[in-house]
Amino acid sequence: MPRTGWSDYEIFLAVARSGQISRAGQQLGLNHATVGRRIAALEAALKARLFDRSPRGYQLTGAGERLVASAEAMEAAVRAAESEVGEGDPTLTGTVRIGAPDGFGTLFLAPRIGDFCRRHPAVELQIIPIARPFSLSRREADIAIGLSSPEGGRLVSRRLTDYTLGLYATEAYFAERGRPERLEELRRHRGIGYIQDLIFMPEIDYLDEVGSGLRPRITSSSLITQLNAARAGAGLSVLPDFCAAEFPELRPVLGDRIRLRRAFWLVMHEDTRRVARVRHAADFVAARVEAEAARFLPYG
Repeated sequence: MPRTGWSDYEIFLAVARSGQISRAGQQLGLNHATVGRRIAALEAALKARLFDRSPRGYQLTGAGERLVASAEAMEAAVRAAESEVGEGDPTLTGTVRIGAPDGFGTLFLAPRIGDFCRRHPAVELQIIPIARPFSLSRREADIAIGLSSPEGGRLVSRRLTDYTLGLYATEAYFAERGRPERLEELRRHRGIGYIQDLIFMPEIDYLDEVGSGLRPRITSSSLITQLNAARAGAGLSVLPDFCAAEFPELRPVLGDRIRLRRAFWLVMHEDTRRVARVRHAADFVAARVEAEAARFLPYG
């Protein structure tokens, strides 16, 4: 069998993740023809077809799916070795991808991430503000901010903080529809919430906890979209208190009766948590949350 090396599997992973040889080449600094030849050579060496080619790109075959796990184990070993050898070098390099719910990622993390960039200018940060679970084993993210602690798998997690949520609307909405004074009145009001069949985490399915018949008439898979609809006077929306606090036009509704509680967890894969740049980024996020703990729990 012709000999293969880590660079062959690095190219394989880049194509598997992007689905395009041209995009993989851009990521690796290679032209697409070289990437195509290297994939063909790896398939010949392994005597297996790893991709199905089509006008839509490169799709993993069954053999390719099986190879991903082994290639990612190699990748983790290489990253860990580079990290250990380079630990004494204060200049971290490489990419760190952080997946987070959009309220946390957009309104808390993004405005503060500049401090990390100034400390580590050679690290490229990618923030994915989407309210869904991320597969760390498939490297959809190096760090995930989740709403629960994962069970099983080679994942490690730590609780960042609890946070509270309340029901919010604007004075413009109250002028149009009235201000609810009792829970029973909520059924007559226009709710804003998540699209039911796009709720990927039970922790954000909280309108039933509010109770009293409040149902969404405006829905979105994005918390930021819901927040902006509430700011525009479109209806009542359940929002994290730390997000609503950024916008003084939002007023709490039945604040003494409606107060939900959730938690943020920081999750990493067992392999990548040893990589210096990932560890530093995770520690930065945890430190910023700890320093501003009162923001997440304004009501104690």
